[in-house]
Amino acid sequence: MPKRKPSRLAGPNPRAQFWAGARATIPLLVGAFPFGLIYGALAVTSGLSPWAAAAMSAFVFAGSAQFISVGLIAAGTPTLIIILTTFVVNARHALYSATLAPYLRKVSSRWLVPLGFWLTDESFVVAAKQFEENPNQKNKESYLLGSEIAMYLNWQMVTWIGIAAGQAIPDPQGWGLDFALVVTFIGMLIPMIKGRPTLAAVLVAGAAALLGNSLPNQSGLLLAALLGNAAGVLTERAWPSPRLRGAKRRSNPQRGTT
Repeated sequence: MPKRKPSRLAGPNPRAQFWAGARATIPLLVGAFPFGLIYGALAVTSGLSPWAAAAMSAFVFAGSAQFISVGLIAAGTPTLIIILTTFVVNARHALYSATLAPYLRKVSSRWLVPLGFWLTDESFVVAAKQFEENPNQKNKESYLLGSEIAMYLNWQMVTWIGIAAGQAIPDPQGWGLDFALVVTFIGMLIPMIKGRPTLAAVLVAGAAALLGNSLPNQSGLLLAALLGNAAGVLTERAWPSPRLRGAKRRSNPQRGTT
């Protein structure tokens, strides 16, 4: 009688993983809601048309970059400065992608563009935590996509609400609703501080942002992003993480003893 092959345990199907990622993101939607509302209101009061403000949310989909762009546009900042500033601020997404890449290395290339476009700070935190705790999870790309789509739809909705509010409220930014996102980001950031490189990047970037707050054209954020990234890289080189040290040993094995 032939032996039966051991059955493979099937993980959650893609649809289940998609909805799991969306559900895990719900608490972060609450923090993003007032932030998006303020963006929509601020955009139209800064001179953008409602459709231009909505298009920025639809095609740029980067809250911090959108806020910076709107402020710079209102101040009459040259286009090149706006592009450079938003590019550097969004450069952190390259680090996000590098962090998630080992978990998604078997994913088909057709997933890469949509996953990259919809990736946000919130979805990165949700996915990184889930994948680190469950490295053998099936259909990781569906989980990440569920989180991303939840954030995207929420952002489009609150942008339009903010646009409507901005046309009816004289000073929407004076309500202070943007403080909710600050609290949300702090809550996301603290659990992610693991190891010296991350801690160094956070401390240096935070100090630089505070010290450079008065610089023109919000260039203090540009400076903070550059210095924070540099601090993290230099600290990693000075004190490599155990995983990095192990990878270096495997790539440079000893040839023998004499």
